[in-house]
Amino acid sequence: MVSGNVNLERMRALLVLCGLLVWACFESQGKTELGVAGERFTLNAQPVFLLGISYYGALGASDDFVRQDLVEMKRYGFNWIRVWADWAAFGNDISAVNANGSEREPYLSKLEHLIRECDQRGMIVDVTLSREKDRLRSLADHRRAVECLIERLKSYRNWYLDLGNERNIRDARYVSFEDLRELRDRAKELDPKRLITASHSSDDEDLIGHLEDYLKKVRLDFIAMHRGRYKGAAEESEKMTRRILARMRELQVAVPLQYQEPFRRGYTKWQPTEQDYYDDLSGAIKGGAAGWCFHNGAQKDGSAPRRSFDLREKRLFEQLDEVEAKVAQGIRRVEEETMTRVIRR
Repeated sequence: MVSGNVNLERMRALLVLCGLLVWACFESQGKTELGVAGERFTLNAQPVFLLGISYYGALGASDDFVRQDLVEMKRYGFNWIRVWADWAAFGNDISAVNANGSEREPYLSKLEHLIRECDQRGMIVDVTLSREKDRLRSLADHRRAVECLIERLKSYRNWYLDLGNERNIRDARYVSFEDLRELRDRAKELDPKRLITASHSSDDEDLIGHLEDYLKKVRLDFIAMHRGRYKGAAEESEKMTRRILARMRELQVAVPLQYQEPFRRGYTKWQPTEQDYYDDLSGAIKGGAAGWCFHNGAQKDGSAPRRSFDLREKRLFEQLDEVEAKVAQGIRRVEEETMTRVIRR
């Protein structure tokens, strides 16, 4: 049984590594399509590992900043960005939808432009919604936002929808499983092939305990996990990934597991090192995860650098600190080396 599992992991890793090579052929073709095949993501029907980077405040960046950042992302091997459709931070509301979920210009057009730019580069866009104290407070408002985004962006196949950022947290962000099911069903009614998820925050055991709700009640297309931001988190990634996937198999539901928001610098007194990022990514890959995001954001007190949280005055790669800049440049190498080791193991 152990030998069979090892062979299965080798085969999966080989498929994903082949997908990484095929992916390079898509960057100038456009018409990029995200899909799923069992526990893996696919890009234009080829298996791929999603290597992402937080780009939350993209709708507040100039077109020139976006172009320059996307060029660097491609150079460093990133093929996925996470953007919020209702981002309002530091006194700057750049939401593509209003508080009641209706369209909001010019930001909805800026979101479409960003998705189009990524489509031409073979990149995936995570479009995230978040309930807050002053927006999307009712199910009707939330449903309207889902409808607005899908109706406007339906022709693009390179984006997926996160229905609720950290939806399990019992504050304004909270979205019940019942609401999630209704939102998911409405999204699928409008666009049956659109991939839908909802992100779970920080508590590994809580996620495992609610996988059946996510997969069988709501019927998400994949699991988007936010892990703890503490020293030692990276060392846990491989074991935790295996546990989550094992529970999915017990439920007989095979979907990808994506680490959408791991730890970041500037958030706690503990500052992850370059090696921490590499270890976290390697553990995720060895455990069988289908995607991992290089998370970044403002300092906890809101001071500079704000990184992806505020892109008005400086673009993302101008705001990364010394450690983050090294990670951005070295992360693709770590991904490819880890994939190769998994295949040979």
